[in-house]
Amino acid sequence: MTLTAPAEPVTPPRTTPARRLRDRLSPYAYVAPFFTLFAAFGLFPLLYTAFVSLYRVELQTPGDMEWRSLGNYTALLGDEFFWTALRNTFTIGVLSTVPQLVMALGLAHLLNYRLRARTFLRTAMLLPYATSVAAATLVFAQLFGRDFGLFNYVLGLVGIGPIDWQNGTLASQIAVSTIVIWRWTGYNALIYLAGMQSIPSELYEAAEMDGASRWRQFLHVTLPGLRPTILFTVVVSTIGATQLFGEPLLFEGSMSGGISHQYQTLGLYLYEQGWGFFHLGRAAAIAWVMFLLILVLVGANALVARRRNRKEAGR
Repeated sequence: MTLTAPAEPVTPPRTTPARRLRDRLSPYAYVAPFFTLFAAFGLFPLLYTAFVSLYRVELQTPGDMEWRSLGNYTALLGDEFFWTALRNTFTIGVLSTVPQLVMALGLAHLLNYRLRARTFLRTAMLLPYATSVAAATLVFAQLFGRDFGLFNYVLGLVGIGPIDWQNGTLASQIAVSTIVIWRWTGYNALIYLAGMQSIPSELYEAAEMDGASRWRQFLHVTLPGLRPTILFTVVVSTIGATQLFGEPLLFEGSMSGGISHQYQTLGLYLYEQGWGFFHLGRAAAIAWVMFLLILVLVGANALVARRRNRKEAGR
């Protein structure tokens, strides 16, 4: 019988203060590049814009700054073109966002079934999004032409006279909204499709066993499962509608948004004040008004969604 000596306890290596400091700082070192870039290209421009909005600054002489306090903001409230741009932004946002999301939801529902050439159809959905906004808007401007446009030609076949899409208030806003719908519907459809594929198939099987039709499955299974995704697309579309710029600018090539500013958005109004009239201080004030407007709209969407979730949780 052999006896073995008990193993000596292994003492962990002692960590030096320098090593402990390195272990504490290493996580921050990994995220430091992001926060550095964010501070340089996100936070600093935001704060500097707020600083400039309190001064009278002209583009020709950016070094000459005259203190105005809230004068630029009060001047906006007294400018009828600002209220026109705000109203146009809201109208075009509703005309483009609501049909866009409804169509995207329907397309995603169709693509969720086992169709032939599903991969091709899903890829084709992204082609409008991948198309340059300049190219798309110039093509649609030709399609909406008053004398030789395709849309007026089709309307003439059913007895409707030519519509002046670029000078009419509602007509021009519908035309700009159509461009936005064409570009973003496929993008949102793929987002909805990804959300639909994350819904457990057992829910559909249980609903089918209970005798639910395809329509009832869509109402009671698909839509509740897509609620977070729908909220995300509504928020993103709201932000995009508030910042709409390229489509109305290139539709007619005018920063005033038509002869009577009938489709001038807040983005176009900012561009006109800053680079058309060279009022950088007022343009900075418009930028901050747009930023605050986005915060209010996003907060309102989040509040409505939270109240809805609380009501459903209390049932």
